[in-house]
Amino acid sequence: MTATDTDALAAAIDAAFADPARATEPAVVAAVEEALDLLDRGEARVAERSGGEWVVNEWLKRAILLSFRQRRMATVEVGPFEYHDKIPLKHGFEEAGVRVVPPAVVRHGAFVERGAVLMPSYVNIGAWVGAGTMVDTWATVGSCAQIGRNVHLAGGVGIGGVLEPPGARPVIVEDDVFIGSRCVITEGVVVEEGAVLGALTVLTASVPIIDVTGPEPVEHRGRVPARSVVIPGTRPRTFPAGEYRIPCALIIGRRSAATDTKVSLNDALREHDLPV
Repeated sequence: MTATDTDALAAAIDAAFADPARATEPAVVAAVEEALDLLDRGEARVAERSGGEWVVNEWLKRAILLSFRQRRMATVEVGPFEYHDKIPLKHGFEEAGVRVVPPAVVRHGAFVERGAVLMPSYVNIGAWVGAGTMVDTWATVGSCAQIGRNVHLAGGVGIGGVLEPPGARPVIVEDDVFIGSRCVITEGVVVEEGAVLGALTVLTASVPIIDVTGPEPVEHRGRVPARSVVIPGTRPRTFPAGEYRIPCALIIGRRSAATDTKVSLNDALREHDLPV
């Protein structure tokens, strides 16, 4: 599809989204299906890099939202399993070169690049998962989340989905990142290339991410700097009822040159004398 074709498709979807009465018009239904097929094939992404920054393609989010208005519930049977939903399941994993372990589920409109491995897990519509990435057991990749190449989402990781408002940035995990067991990342947080998150780290747009490696703390929000090693922490805060410790995340080091992209999460944390 040429840039001109894409622009025309985006304009048609934006116009229909602004006028809900048009949502079920045949031409709009066809446009939405075409947009979701582009997402499913990886020919379009909800968010992509442009000029070094992550930019949201809002029209693709609007296409997903329009599809919920257009589609009716239907029964899907997969062997002994039965589902009842509006969104069909993704197909063609053998041809795509993706390993999918039962009962992993990927919805149509999500893209999984060749060489990725999906243990029993869930990948929602609009998501993008890169080559060499493992989505481990009971990990969830939410709607429109962007997961880079050679990433490990360990067991039980929760990557939040963001569909509304359409302009909101989805969660982005860049290449070569390790996300430890039971971590939760939501609200458009960006985990930059090569970062390591220790188990149980929770990141939202408002959770302070505090670099404690220097003489003075440096605070980030909504972004984990590249190659940071992060663990869960707390810091005191005073309320009318007294002082309590509220959650934060601590940057306690950087991945060294010795800890390349092939080492395990455990090895990366052992470098900083942390229990694993």
